Amino acid sequence: MLLAPWAAPFQGYIFDLDGTVYLGERLIPGAADAIAELRARGAGVLFLTNKPLYSRADYARKLTGLGIPAGPDDVINSSAVMADFLRREAPGARVYCIGEPPLLQELADAGMQLVADPRLAGAEVDFVVAAFDRTFDYDKLDCALQAIKKGARFVATNADRTCPVDGGEIPDCAGIIAAIEAVSGQAVEVVVGKPHPLTVQAALNKLGLPAERCLMVGDRLETDIAMGNKAGMKTALVLTGVSTRADVEKAAAAGIAWPDFVIGSVAEVPGLSPAGDGARAWRPPAVGAAD
Repeated sequence: MLLAPWAAPFQGYIFDLDGTVYLGERLIPGAADAIAELRARGAGVLFLTNKPLYSRADYARKLTGLGIPAGPDDVINSSAVMADFLRREAPGARVYCIGEPPLLQELADAGMQLVADPRLAGAEVDFVVAAFDRTFDYDKLDCALQAIKKGARFVATNADRTCPVDGGEIPDCAGIIAAIEAVSGQAVEVVVGKPHPLTVQAALNKLGLPAERCLMVGDRLETDIAMGNKAGMKTALVLTGVSTRADVEKAAAAGIAWPDFVIGSVAEVPGLSPAGDGARAWRPPAVGAAD
């Protein structure tokens, strides 16, 4: 991707989706115009989600339908990162996956052998993959337990506690991971989604840019902002999803890294610059400052 040097304040912009660009089927006001402006300036734009419920093509179609033209190559999700991880770690591995059809298809396309029921005689499993799965039940939990007892490695797509939707939040993958850990006594080995370095590297490779030339924009401190900070990007927290300004202040008080910017919504992103942006730039309150 060839860009004129510093044609935009940042050369690359990485956007979370749920809670950042849209909520459910509702586009965040100003999102389409903001992203169109960044693209017109010559910046690279990439969409990055931990949500494995849909394929990259599905996400591209949704974005396009909401007024943000996108193709599958403009999207990275935790399904794709997991498929790449397994392909490198154990090509053709036998996998029991707690996940929905798009993730299963992604793993099959990557050459993984999907095991439907690891409890059956002769059904050996190399990896148990846990993901956001709205059909998770006792039977799937038992399958995961039996596979891990037989020696399967335990990995997961993402560790989000909840997923923001229009009107609130719904349970995400963290509860599924916790259930498997509780019954098996086995801690998850790796969670490939944000903030894991595998995901940030996939994003930077796609953009063809170093981290310091990119801005990470998201609604969750423990995934979006943590990933960007660890990678050396500037970060912007939007207040349209999960994390709040109070959460940022608590994180700063606890010595946890905070975002470079706290903004009302993605509509403000084109006005941000690497050097800081006045009132938009966020700094933790001074120790002992009056309320």
